[in-house]
Amino acid sequence: MKTNFVIRRAGTPEEVMRCYPVMAQLRPQYSAQAFLAQVQAQMQEGFQLAYACEGDKVVTVAGFRLIRNLAWGRFLYVDDLVTDAQQRSRGAGQAMLAWLVEEARRCGCDQLHLDSGVQRLDAHRFYEREGMQRSSYHFAINLKND
Repeated sequence: MKTNFVIRRAGTPEEVMRCYPVMAQLRPQYSAQAFLAQVQAQMQEGFQLAYACEGDKVVTVAGFRLIRNLAWGRFLYVDDLVTDAQQRSRGAGQAMLAWLVEEARRCGCDQLHLDSGVQRLDAHRFYEREGMQRSSYHFAINLKND
């Protein structure tokens, strides 16, 4: 079964909120209103939110930004990528990742990067199947609870 997914950018608060039920599966710490406020604040700093629809149903959401650094030059960084748990393995995640790669190329990026939690083994298998390679370890210190 070939399914067509339409990918759009969220620009209005209503479009951002359409993404919330799917994004909440990855980021459950946010209430709907906190999610909207956080996304709007991040958008002021260059964050973008894209979503894939099947009909009028949002099935995949990706948050990303365009960045430049010494290590990688200009690159597209994917902050968040999630497909609705009931819609996985139907091609929406693959369509979104392909869209992100094309967006990176269109914007003159040298690379696309994302981090993925060590516990997300299914996601890792998906990324590797789509041609991504594990290229580094990510280390962090939580400064909020010191």
